[in-house]
Amino acid sequence: MCTVTFISANDHYYITSNRDEKKLRKPGIPPRKYLVNNVELLFPKDADAGGSWIGMNAYGHMAVLLNGAFEKHLPAPFYERSRGLIFTEIIASPSPVSHFHQIDLTHIEPFTTIIYSDERLTECRWDGNDKFVLALNINQSYIWSSVTLYDKETILKRENWFLNWLSANPHPTSEDIFRFHSFGGDGDKENDFCMERKNEFRTVSITSMERSSQSGKMLYCDLSSNQRQETDFFFSFTLLEK
Repeated sequence: MCTVTFISANDHYYITSNRDEKKLRKPGIPPRKYLVNNVELLFPKDADAGGSWIGMNAYGHMAVLLNGAFEKHLPAPFYERSRGLIFTEIIASPSPVSHFHQIDLTHIEPFTTIIYSDERLTECRWDGNDKFVLALNINQSYIWSSVTLYDKETILKRENWFLNWLSANPHPTSEDIFRFHSFGGDGDKENDFCMERKNEFRTVSITSMERSSQSGKMLYCDLSSNQRQETDFFFSFTLLEK
Protein backbone atom coordinates (compact mmCIF):
# COMPACT_ATOMS: atom_id res chain seq x y z
CA MET A 1 0.00 0.00 0.00
CA CYS A 2 3.01 2.23 0.04
CA THR A 3 4.54 2.76 -3.41
CA VAL A 4 2.26 3.18 -6.42
CA THR A 5 2.83 4.12 -10.06
CA PHE A 6 0.43 4.87 -12.88
CA ILE A 7 1.88 4.56 -16.37
CA SER A 8 0.27 5.17 -19.75
CA ALA A 9 2.24 3.37 -22.47
CA ASN A 10 1.70 1.37 -25.66
CA ASP A 11 -2.08 2.00 -25.64
CA HIS A 12 -2.27 0.33 -22.22
CA TYR A 13 -2.65 1.65 -18.68
CA TYR A 14 -0.67 0.18 -15.79
CA ILE A 15 -1.16 0.59 -12.05
CA THR A 16 1.50 -1.08 -9.88
CA SER A 17 1.75 -1.26 -6.10
CA ASN A 18 4.48 -2.32 -3.69
CA ARG A 19 2.82 -3.33 -0.43
CA ASP A 20 4.88 -2.45 2.65
CA GLU A 21 3.58 -4.04 5.84
CA LYS A 22 4.56 -5.02 9.36
CA LYS A 23 6.30 -8.37 9.43
CA LEU A 24 3.84 -9.66 12.03
CA ARG A 25 0.88 -9.47 9.61
CA LYS A 26 -0.31 -12.59 7.84
CA PRO A 27 0.76 -13.07 4.21
CA GLY A 28 -1.72 -11.69 1.67
CA ILE A 29 -4.07 -14.03 -0.16
CA PRO A 30 -3.19 -14.09 -3.90
CA PRO A 31 -5.65 -12.49 -6.34
CA ARG A 32 -8.91 -14.21 -7.17
CA LYS A 33 -12.33 -13.13 -8.36
CA TYR A 34 -14.97 -12.13 -5.82
CA LEU A 35 -18.55 -10.94 -6.06
CA VAL A 36 -18.97 -7.75 -4.00
CA ASN A 37 -22.26 -5.84 -4.06
CA ASN A 38 -23.23 -7.90 -7.12
CA VAL A 39 -20.14 -6.79 -9.08
CA GLU A 40 -17.29 -9.11 -10.00
CA LEU A 41 -13.90 -7.92 -8.72
CA LEU A 42 -10.36 -9.20 -9.02
CA PHE A 43 -8.07 -8.45 -6.08
CA PRO A 44 -5.56 -9.89 -3.59
CA LYS A 45 -6.99 -10.04 -0.08
CA ASP A 46 -5.62 -8.86 3.26
CA ALA A 47 -5.67 -12.01 5.39
CA ASP A 48 -5.98 -10.00 8.62
CA ALA A 49 -8.85 -7.58 7.91
CA GLY A 50 -10.38 -9.11 4.79
CA GLY A 51 -10.12 -6.06 2.55
CA SER A 52 -7.67 -5.20 -0.21
CA TRP A 53 -5.31 -2.52 -1.47
CA ILE A 54 -5.56 -2.96 -5.26
CA GLY A 55 -8.19 -4.27 -7.64
CA MET A 56 -10.25 -3.99 -10.81
CA ASN A 57 -13.94 -4.55 -11.48
CA ALA A 58 -16.12 -5.91 -14.27
CA TYR A 59 -16.67 -2.39 -15.64
CA GLY A 60 -12.96 -2.06 -16.41
CA HIS A 61 -12.27 0.30 -13.50
CA MET A 62 -8.98 -0.02 -11.60
CA ALA A 63 -8.00 1.41 -8.23
CA VAL A 64 -5.27 1.24 -5.63
CA LEU A 65 -4.98 2.28 -1.97
CA LEU A 66 -2.25 4.02 0.02
CA ASN A 67 -2.22 4.62 3.75
CA GLY A 68 -2.45 8.28 4.80
CA ALA A 69 -3.45 11.44 2.99
CA PHE A 70 -1.15 14.49 2.84
CA GLU A 71 1.02 13.97 5.91
CA LYS A 72 1.74 11.38 8.56
CA HIS A 73 -1.08 11.23 11.08
CA LEU A 74 -1.38 10.00 14.66
CA PRO A 75 -3.68 6.95 14.60
CA ALA A 76 -6.84 7.19 16.68
CA PRO A 77 -7.59 4.56 19.34
CA PHE A 78 -10.56 3.26 17.34
CA TYR A 79 -11.71 3.12 13.72
CA GLU A 80 -15.07 1.71 12.66
CA ARG A 81 -13.82 -0.20 9.59
CA SER A 82 -10.50 -0.95 7.94
CA ARG A 83 -9.45 1.12 4.96
CA GLY A 84 -9.10 -2.07 2.94
CA LEU A 85 -12.81 -2.85 3.38
CA ILE A 86 -13.71 0.73 2.45
CA PHE A 87 -11.52 0.31 -0.64
CA THR A 88 -13.29 -2.86 -1.82
CA GLU A 89 -16.62 -1.08 -1.40
CA ILE A 90 -15.40 1.81 -3.55
CA ILE A 91 -14.00 -0.36 -6.35
CA ALA A 92 -17.18 -2.48 -6.35
CA SER A 93 -19.17 0.55 -7.46
CA PRO A 94 -20.12 1.17 -11.13
CA SER A 95 -18.79 4.70 -10.47
CA PRO A 96 -15.96 4.51 -7.91
CA VAL A 97 -15.25 8.27 -7.80
CA SER A 98 -18.92 9.07 -7.22
CA HIS A 99 -18.98 6.45 -4.47
CA PHE A 100 -15.98 8.10 -2.82
CA HIS A 101 -17.88 11.39 -2.83
CA GLN A 102 -20.94 9.77 -1.28
CA ILE A 103 -19.54 7.33 1.28
CA ASP A 104 -19.50 8.32 4.95
CA LEU A 105 -15.87 8.17 6.11
CA THR A 106 -16.43 9.33 9.68
CA HIS A 107 -14.19 7.31 12.02
CA ILE A 108 -12.15 5.91 9.09
CA GLU A 109 -8.36 6.26 9.11
CA PRO A 110 -6.87 8.64 6.48
CA PHE A 111 -6.09 7.15 3.08
CA THR A 112 -5.47 7.93 -0.58
CA THR A 113 -6.98 6.01 -3.46
CA ILE A 114 -6.05 6.38 -7.12
CA ILE A 115 -8.92 5.49 -9.45
CA TYR A 116 -8.92 4.81 -13.19
CA SER A 117 -12.49 4.80 -14.54
CA ASP A 118 -14.22 5.81 -17.75
CA GLU A 119 -10.95 7.00 -19.34
CA ARG A 120 -10.29 9.28 -16.36
CA LEU A 121 -7.64 9.19 -13.63
CA THR A 122 -8.57 10.61 -10.24
CA GLU A 123 -6.70 11.05 -6.97
CA CYS A 124 -9.03 10.83 -3.94
CA ARG A 125 -7.79 11.63 -0.44
CA TRP A 126 -9.44 11.43 2.97
CA ASP A 127 -7.49 13.19 5.73
CA GLY A 128 -9.76 12.17 8.61
CA ASN A 129 -11.89 15.31 8.34
CA ASP A 130 -12.35 16.21 4.68
CA LYS A 131 -12.31 14.64 1.21
CA PHE A 132 -10.08 15.97 -1.57
CA VAL A 133 -10.52 14.98 -5.22
CA LEU A 134 -8.05 15.85 -7.98
CA ALA A 135 -8.43 15.04 -11.68
CA LEU A 136 -5.15 13.91 -13.26
CA ASN A 137 -3.95 13.70 -16.86
CA ILE A 138 -4.49 10.13 -18.05
CA ASN A 139 -1.77 10.52 -20.68
CA GLN A 140 0.90 11.24 -18.08
CA SER A 141 2.63 8.94 -15.60
CA TYR A 142 2.67 9.37 -11.81
CA ILE A 143 4.20 7.99 -8.64
CA TRP A 144 2.94 8.08 -5.04
CA SER A 145 4.68 7.04 -1.81
CA SER A 146 2.75 6.59 1.40
CA VAL A 147 3.22 9.51 3.79
CA THR A 148 2.95 7.13 6.74
CA LEU A 149 6.33 5.58 5.90
CA TYR A 150 8.21 8.12 3.79
CA ASP A 151 9.10 11.74 4.57
CA LYS A 152 8.95 14.55 2.02
CA GLU A 153 12.65 14.32 1.14
CA THR A 154 12.41 10.58 0.46
CA ILE A 155 9.20 11.00 -1.54
CA LEU A 156 10.93 13.59 -3.75
CA LYS A 157 13.96 11.30 -4.20
CA ARG A 158 11.66 8.46 -5.27
CA GLU A 159 9.93 10.77 -7.77
CA ASN A 160 13.34 11.51 -9.30
CA TRP A 161 14.11 7.79 -9.58
CA PHE A 162 10.82 7.36 -11.41
CA LEU A 163 11.35 10.27 -13.79
CA ASN A 164 14.89 9.14 -14.62
CA TRP A 165 13.67 5.60 -15.28
CA LEU A 166 10.84 6.86 -17.51
CA SER A 167 13.31 8.99 -19.45
CA ALA A 168 15.37 5.87 -20.15
CA ASN A 169 12.28 3.69 -20.73
CA PRO A 170 9.68 5.83 -22.53
CA HIS A 171 7.67 2.79 -23.74
CA PRO A 172 7.89 0.26 -20.89
CA THR A 173 6.28 -3.16 -21.00
CA SER A 174 4.58 -4.77 -18.02
CA GLU A 175 7.78 -6.69 -17.26
CA ASP A 176 9.83 -3.48 -17.41
CA ILE A 177 7.50 -1.88 -14.87
CA PHE A 178 7.59 -4.94 -12.64
CA ARG A 179 11.41 -4.98 -12.67
CA PHE A 180 11.50 -1.28 -11.79
CA HIS A 181 9.23 -1.88 -8.80
CA SER A 182 11.46 -4.80 -7.81
CA PHE A 183 14.85 -3.10 -8.05
CA GLY A 184 14.24 0.68 -8.10
CA GLY A 185 16.29 2.71 -5.65
CA ASP A 186 19.84 3.68 -4.77
CA GLY A 187 20.82 0.91 -2.36
CA ASP A 188 19.20 2.45 0.71
CA LYS A 189 17.49 -0.63 2.16
CA GLU A 190 15.06 1.44 4.23
CA ASN A 191 13.75 3.52 1.32
CA ASP A 192 14.26 1.52 -1.89
CA PHE A 193 11.12 0.35 -3.67
CA CYS A 194 11.56 -3.08 -2.08
CA MET A 195 12.33 -1.94 1.43
CA GLU A 196 13.06 -3.39 4.86
CA ARG A 197 13.17 -1.19 7.91
CA LYS A 198 14.29 -1.89 11.49
CA ASN A 199 13.16 -5.50 11.29
CA GLU A 200 9.58 -4.19 11.51
CA PHE A 201 8.38 -3.18 8.03
CA ARG A 202 9.18 -4.75 4.69
CA THR A 203 7.81 -4.93 1.15
CA VAL A 204 5.75 -8.11 1.15
CA SER A 205 4.34 -8.15 -2.38
CA ILE A 206 4.19 -6.40 -5.75
CA THR A 207 0.94 -6.27 -7.70
CA SER A 208 0.64 -4.83 -11.20
CA MET A 209 -2.57 -4.27 -13.18
CA GLU A 210 -2.58 -3.86 -16.94
CA ARG A 211 -5.63 -2.60 -18.82
CA SER A 212 -6.32 -2.71 -22.55
CA SER A 213 -9.56 -1.81 -24.32
CA GLN A 214 -11.59 -4.91 -23.42
CA SER A 215 -9.65 -6.81 -20.79
CA GLY A 216 -7.29 -6.57 -17.89
CA LYS A 217 -4.48 -8.55 -16.35
CA MET A 218 -3.09 -8.74 -12.82
CA LEU A 219 0.43 -9.88 -12.01
CA TYR A 220 1.05 -10.65 -8.35
CA CYS A 221 4.29 -11.65 -6.64
CA ASP A 222 4.57 -12.71 -2.99
CA LEU A 223 8.14 -11.67 -2.17
CA SER A 224 8.54 -14.01 0.80
CA SER A 225 7.89 -17.11 -1.32
CA ASN A 226 8.82 -15.56 -4.67
CA GLN A 227 5.62 -17.05 -6.08
CA ARG A 228 4.21 -15.24 -9.12
CA GLN A 229 0.66 -15.44 -10.37
CA GLU A 230 -0.86 -13.91 -13.51
CA THR A 231 -4.64 -13.62 -13.83
CA ASP A 232 -6.61 -12.45 -16.86
CA PHE A 233 -9.84 -10.50 -16.32
CA PHE A 234 -12.42 -9.84 -19.03
CA PHE A 235 -14.77 -6.91 -18.56
CA SER A 236 -18.53 -7.36 -18.87
CA PHE A 237 -19.48 -3.70 -18.27
CA THR A 238 -22.75 -4.93 -16.74
CA LEU A 239 -23.88 -5.84 -13.26
CA LEU A 240 -23.61 -9.55 -12.67
CA GLU A 241 -26.39 -11.68 -11.26
CA LYS A 242 -25.87 -13.33 -7.88
